[in-house]
Amino acid sequence: MTELPHALGAFGVWRRRDDLPPEFATAVERLGYTTLWIGGSPGADLAEAEACLDATESLVVATGIVNIWRADPREAAASFHRLEARHPGRFVLGIGSGHSEADPRRARPLTALREYLDVLDAEGVPAGRRVLAALGPKTLRLAAERTLGAHPYLTPPRHTGWAREIIGPDALLAPEQTVIAETDAATARAVGRRMLRRYLALENYAGTLRRSGYGDDDLTGDGSDRAVDELTPWGDATALAAAVRAHLDAGADHVCVQALPADGDVLSALADLRAALA
Repeated sequence: MTELPHALGAFGVWRRRDDLPPEFATAVERLGYTTLWIGGSPGADLAEAEACLDATESLVVATGIVNIWRADPREAAASFHRLEARHPGRFVLGIGSGHSEADPRRARPLTALREYLDVLDAEGVPAGRRVLAALGPKTLRLAAERTLGAHPYLTPPRHTGWAREIIGPDALLAPEQTVIAETDAATARAVGRRMLRRYLALENYAGTLRRSGYGDDDLTGDGSDRAVDELTPWGDATALAAAVRAHLDAGADHVCVQALPADGDVLSALADLRAALA
């Protein structure tokens, strides 16, 4: 089996499933990124992941994340085994419990996650081939105990350092980092606020950001300039590379980059960033 922590590399790309043609995966691999994370709650059939694996040669593909309320664990496990047979060692099953505003069943997410992992265990999905979306201390500990590690979303490097202390030195820590390839402050902040607007209204993200040092003024409405600048950093490729590397300096093993260029040219922005990260 491929040693996935090594195969993941230091830098990956995060992209929503509804904007992910297989050609995008091919381009990401050509640019030198080693992992593609599929967000937006991919289904248990893992169809998007399979298409991206089929379109590439060595790229690792991970889900970031399969929502446990929307994807049957046995079907997800069967899909994992199908992908493993076709592309050995190149797929990581990321799962998570979403947020309570989207599903009232999220009253006991930690219990539900444990039960989902129990099914994956019974169906033969190795712990070392799955990750857990984790923000708070209990979920981070569960990620370290029952999976390869944690995949936090929308967190600053301060959270990465804190999370590393909780999960210990051996578990994978792979945070997502949004970046905006735009040097004009007003334009970049407008793009960042469009992205943040939804998340700042969600209890689990707002609570995590408060634990990371943000106050009510930072999280009200579309967010303060400070929150926007730190959570969706903007600038030229050198500035964006520094923002990505800040997570590695804080204790991350791998950073999942979500690029939101103001002009929509995602691949060009990712190419410039990858060159700056070299």
